Amino acid sequence: MLVVDDEADVRFVVRWAFEDAGHEVIEASHGASAVAEIREALPDLVITDIMMPVMDGRELIVWLRARPETLGIPILALTGFHADDVGADCALRKPVGVAEVRDAGLVLLGGRS
Repeated sequence: MLVVDDEADVRFVVRWAFEDAGHEVIEASHGASAVAEIREALPDLVITDIMMPVMDGRELIVWLRARPETLGIPILALTGFHADDVGADCALRKPVGVAEVRDAGLVLLGGRS
């Protein structure tokens, strides 16, 4: 799975929660670095912040949805603004608890732990 957030603390907590559940987690600090990671290996889930420098989460979601090879990757968006209509499969409004993020991510993964 890929966690994309410009805040290192957020990436750390999300990474810890999913690694604790047995998942391999890759991190990226903005959308452009996420694209580079995705080109190396397709993740089974993308968890992305919306407001980030360089390439924001909305742009990343549009990029993911525009390609056949990434179209089916589930996306969980984390946002400090309205969580509606960001193009993700699920969106949670910050501040959000780590358990809520983990649970939403696991649902998108089909319950795989």
